[in-house]
Amino acid sequence: MTQKIGFVGLGAMGLPMASNLIAAGYQLTVYNRTASKAEPLLAHGAHRAARAGDVARPGGIVVSMLADDASLEALVAGEDALAANLGPDGIHVSMSTVSPAITRKLARVHAERESTMIAAPVFGRPNAAAAKKLWICTSGPADAKARVRPLLEAMGQGIFDFGEDPDAANVVKLAGNFMIAASFEAISEALTMVQKSGVDPVAAIEMLMTTLFASPVYQGYGAMIAHRKFTPAGFRLPLGLKDIDLVLKTAAEANVPMPAASLLRDRFLSAIAKGRADLDWSAIALGAADDAGLKVSR
Repeated sequence: MTQKIGFVGLGAMGLPMASNLIAAGYQLTVYNRTASKAEPLLAHGAHRAARAGDVARPGGIVVSMLADDASLEALVAGEDALAANLGPDGIHVSMSTVSPAITRKLARVHAERESTMIAAPVFGRPNAAAAKKLWICTSGPADAKARVRPLLEAMGQGIFDFGEDPDAANVVKLAGNFMIAASFEAISEALTMVQKSGVDPVAAIEMLMTTLFASPVYQGYGAMIAHRKFTPAGFRLPLGLKDIDLVLKTAAEANVPMPAASLLRDRFLSAIAKGRADLDWSAIALGAADDAGLKVSR
């Protein structure tokens, strides 16, 4: 029997993730605020729900991929009442990058209604989502994680478990996003120095990416920064600012100073103030060039 799954959030990440679930044989009921984004899935057999909460079946599974804390809270505890609609034995797999605090809060809401919330945020851009190459972090009750593991395997290349505390995976996701954003600053400062010293920054980054820094983050973003290619945006600047704000909030709750994160927040704010909000989040790299007096196009 084909398993029926609900899916909410069909943006740049959610759409390819949902497509991979359909390709794996799952029957999807989907919802997106902009209804037209569901059309590619409907053409492959998905059903469209009139309201977000309507994707849930009692005792079933719902996956969400939403933009922020407010959207997730509205889905779970607002008028859509996903937690109530899932009911006993239902599972909500939250794959969004959100605060640990909102996950703890909404996990309690689910528990009060006898459903379960699993945190499963992902690492990877839209092209990785389309290729089933996401890295997925999970946390929450062990039995629920075991039940949803086949879904996660249909969307990613690896699953890493961080225990039963509901928010643990969100902490790891924020830590990773901070480290990625910090690499933008390191790359941009280094390449600005290289360029102003009369050396070709593209040649420099190609050497560094294939030797000392042969990692996906440096290889992917290093080339974007060296070539100043920030469109199309896989992850827009305002979303990067949202994540760094979450990093700083989470660090403050744990009494952890993060001075580099504060610098990154200023870079995001500056980039958005300069009209770069539609660019990829790695475009904060233009800030180092600005500071050094180099001419940039945006």
